[in-house]
Amino acid sequence: MPSFALKVTRSGLSGLGRLSPHLAGKAAFRLFCLTPSRRPRGAKARATHMEGRERLLTAEQVMLPFPGGRAMAYRFNGGAKGPRKRYLVVHGWGSSSEYMSELTVFLAESGAEVVSLDLPGHGRSGGRFLNVRLAVSAIAAAFARFGGFDAAIGHSFGGASLALACAGFLPDVDAVDPGKLVLIGAPSAMGWLFKDFGRLMRLGPAAQAALEDEVRRVTGRTLASYDQKRGMLDPGRPVLVIHAEDDKEVSAEHARAYAAQGPHVRLLWANGFGHRRIVAAAPVFEAIDAFLSETANTENPLENEDDTVLSFYRTPHRRSF
Repeated sequence: MPSFALKVTRSGLSGLGRLSPHLAGKAAFRLFCLTPSRRPRGAKARATHMEGRERLLTAEQVMLPFPGGRAMAYRFNGGAKGPRKRYLVVHGWGSSSEYMSELTVFLAESGAEVVSLDLPGHGRSGGRFLNVRLAVSAIAAAFARFGGFDAAIGHSFGGASLALACAGFLPDVDAVDPGKLVLIGAPSAMGWLFKDFGRLMRLGPAAQAALEDEVRRVTGRTLASYDQKRGMLDPGRPVLVIHAEDDKEVSAEHARAYAAQGPHVRLLWANGFGHRRIVAAAPVFEAIDAFLSETANTENPLENEDDTVLSFYRTPHRRSF
């Protein structure tokens, strides 16, 4: 049964839509971009967040300004001397660096310089809203501040934003160029999100069209262009896509769509970990570490003799989470 708040919101948008579908679409877009509360919900989430906060206490905190906002970055091993790898970690919608901290610390323990980014409207970054423009701009600000990254790792919306940032997708934001890319539970298209949101809010056709046009106005790209897969992932950049077929938030078809872009994209199923536990799963850490440690033109250690992608669900890896 719809909540009281949802009923009120639907009613308000319906009334506004009768007066002006254009304004109803703009209001719906603003609601779509409104970020959830940063306060953890439930005892388990609070415990996880607190543990993550403890891990982040050892990191240098850097606030990154960019057009439209500010984003908090946590840097591990920033003062270390000598040559070392540099990695960027980006969380998903409704998450923060706290929830990615196990992966961040795991990468930092190798001696690498690791930067974990709080997207706008999340964690300790400014704002109450997030959209692709804000996310890509924050990512570009991290590259500008810390220099190039040997790899960038993103979960969910953060992974999709990294893919768009690498492609130089937004017309007035320069492309970023990490050596490798890891996408964890990341969507490969955006249209379905807006369609689902429109149905949830019971928008009429005109208001739905106005909602979708806001994507073009804000980002400079039409919503349809976000669903075009051709050439999104640079064939010169190795990509590891990790997804769970039991992911109930982002369909496994998105992982398959990424993998279909060419042999430079490696697909690995992390079945059994769903959408959120996947970022704190030991086998996922092991796979990322192996991928980042590879040099060019090495044999793929994540495939069997028949070139069939292995699933964690079928392998004897330890499950600690």
